Amino acid sequence: MFNDIQRVGFAGLGAMGAGIAQRLMDAGYDVVGWNRTKEKAQPLLDAGMGWAETPRDLAASVDVLFTMVTNTAAIEAIAGGVDGVLSGLREGTVWADISTIAPDASVTLAERVRAAGASFLDCPVSGSPATLAAGEMSVMVGGDREAFDHVEVVLHAIGPKVTYIGPNGQAILTKVAINLALVVSVTALAEGVALVEKAGVDRTAAVDAVLKSVIASPVIGYRAPLLVEDTDVFADVELQQKDLVLAQDLARRLGVAVPTCAAASEMLNAARSSERADRDFIVSVHDAYKRMGGME
Repeated sequence: MFNDIQRVGFAGLGAMGAGIAQRLMDAGYDVVGWNRTKEKAQPLLDAGMGWAETPRDLAASVDVLFTMVTNTAAIEAIAGGVDGVLSGLREGTVWADISTIAPDASVTLAERVRAAGASFLDCPVSGSPATLAAGEMSVMVGGDREAFDHVEVVLHAIGPKVTYIGPNGQAILTKVAINLALVVSVTALAEGVALVEKAGVDRTAAVDAVLKSVIASPVIGYRAPLLVEDTDVFADVELQQKDLVLAQDLARRLGVAVPTCAAASEMLNAARSSERADRDFIVSVHDAYKRMGGME
């Protein structure tokens, strides 16, 4: 039913995708990659990764295919067309999409893949490049249980925490819930720090106290320090707000209230006008709070 796993494909070699592809190579897998900009993949090519000229060529040459792209439009762009994944996908292949896209679009894509005789898993991850480098990435999986069982060992090369959620679409739905909570909590932290700064508390001291407190979750652990030393961009405002839009769209369809999601999204709207909107979203949101509080 499934192809023996001899070669693994990876499409979408941005910061996170490249890191995951490297982990797969480090685990001993023969990895072939594709990216819209080949230059970004050069370090992986130098490390021994193979290269496919098109998504179709990539799909035709591998037994398990991972994709990690920005949004729903991006996954649809590489899936369809003469040079798309669906044109090259072989029977028995498992396509695991790591992207965070619209749940309905993911389920529809799974149906198209199934019609081609292959299997599709929505396979979002939770974490950042820092989490990945520390070997603490978590993976959620939605789709056929047998397909999951077939590729589970490969997923453990990405991170140690792999959870099967249920049928196609359910892992994406779970990721939406997680990212809703993530953005709300990080936005609340930026709000709290800006509040006490206005009252005269030193920001460095406040962040140090946060990191020693009960709210010091993993995401706060790697993001709060950016308020003191702006060194990394794990996700900017535009990318992070995409997850809130997915949550709000889902809530509208289901008739569910998501007031904290709406409030956080409004702050991300305000952060888009920040001169630091290209930095990690905690930095640009904090900047927006400071401007609104008359601190700049």
